[in-house]
Amino acid sequence: MKITKNNNFHLTYCSNIHPGESWVEVFANLETYIPELKSRLSPTEPFGIGLRLANTAAKQLLESNNLAQFQAWLTQEDLYVFTLNGFPYGGFHRQVVKDHVYAPDWSTQERFNYTLSLTKILATLLPESLDGGISTLPLSYKPWWEKDKSMCETVLKNSCFNIASVVMEMIRIHEETGKLLHIDLEPEPDGLIENTSEVIDFFQNWLLPIGGNYLSEQLNIEQNLAETKLLEHVRLCYDTCHFSVEYEEPKSVFARLQSVGIKIGKIQISAAIKVKIPAEIEKRSLIVERLRPFAESTYLHQVIERQSDGTLHHYPDLINALPHLEQSLAEEWRTHFHVPIFIHDYQVLQSTQDDIATVLHLLQTNNACQHLEIETYTWDVLPLEMKIDLLTSIQREYEWVLKLIRN
Repeated sequence: MKITKNNNFHLTYCSNIHPGESWVEVFANLETYIPELKSRLSPTEPFGIGLRLANTAAKQLLESNNLAQFQAWLTQEDLYVFTLNGFPYGGFHRQVVKDHVYAPDWSTQERFNYTLSLTKILATLLPESLDGGISTLPLSYKPWWEKDKSMCETVLKNSCFNIASVVMEMIRIHEETGKLLHIDLEPEPDGLIENTSEVIDFFQNWLLPIGGNYLSEQLNIEQNLAETKLLEHVRLCYDTCHFSVEYEEPKSVFARLQSVGIKIGKIQISAAIKVKIPAEIEKRSLIVERLRPFAESTYLHQVIERQSDGTLHHYPDLINALPHLEQSLAEEWRTHFHVPIFIHDYQVLQSTQDDIATVLHLLQTNNACQHLEIETYTWDVLPLEMKIDLLTSIQREYEWVLKLIRN
């Protein structure tokens, strides 16, 4: 939905909330939830969709006349698609996902083919007046390669070639249709690029020189022009949960990215769990018990603890971190678990909701990005006492964001 205050924001929620890897399942979920949400939130204006398609669904949508039929349904229901989630390639619900969510990574042909399919879909569905982004994984999963520097460099180089190859198709689409598409790399804890410094390093030392040279040769253009086109078509997906877990201040991130010409293609609105670590062992034991229900078996829930001197220490998953909490020297823990954004305090736990408010406030004066996507995908695995019906949950998240933007 379009929000016309100061900046023209387009707000949606990511359909990765809903299980289903085939196009039949995806469309059934859209039919079930989207028209009803529109009637509650945007009855007289077009309503945007943040569409998540697994590789299977993307292939099926491109078959026969499925895409044309979907377009007709969007028009009939007064809906539009302006962003796709191309991070999870395969199954994302009701199975063990963990680090499989990073496979296949950007060094592989499979990831290239999948993103190319998404590019074709978005080029067809995107309204002519908008740019459109495809959020994607932060290249690969860092623990897979951290002990093999040579292999890590190979992954980075191959990722540059594959990303530049998708950009070639996006350049063609832009020239032929006027529609501007971009890949939005999504940093997160333990991703191969997980924070602002690593994003800037990747762009400056890998993507622009290596991908730029490849693009220059393929399109027979100057290196400088190739790098300019890469910066136009490769952007950042700023997930507020992920940057909060990394203890990064939004204002600083925005400024650093803008200073080197890296654009933000999408803001994903999400909240992490945070907790201040008390000195008393009894209180620490209570925190362990409160955190334990969040140490579930479907997704990775990376933990980063901060010492009093600012030093950060990473745990790969909450289940690995919990045995260390009672003896930890840290002053705070933050956990990559997308909790409902309208909740600030949950018993002895808190969320990073304040960072969302900071980002939305920044966007009122900093024209960094107009695409906003609510991304709380953990409804199925939340502790029972935090669950309400899904439609009402999504509506509450919208209403909380809309109140912040409009006030």
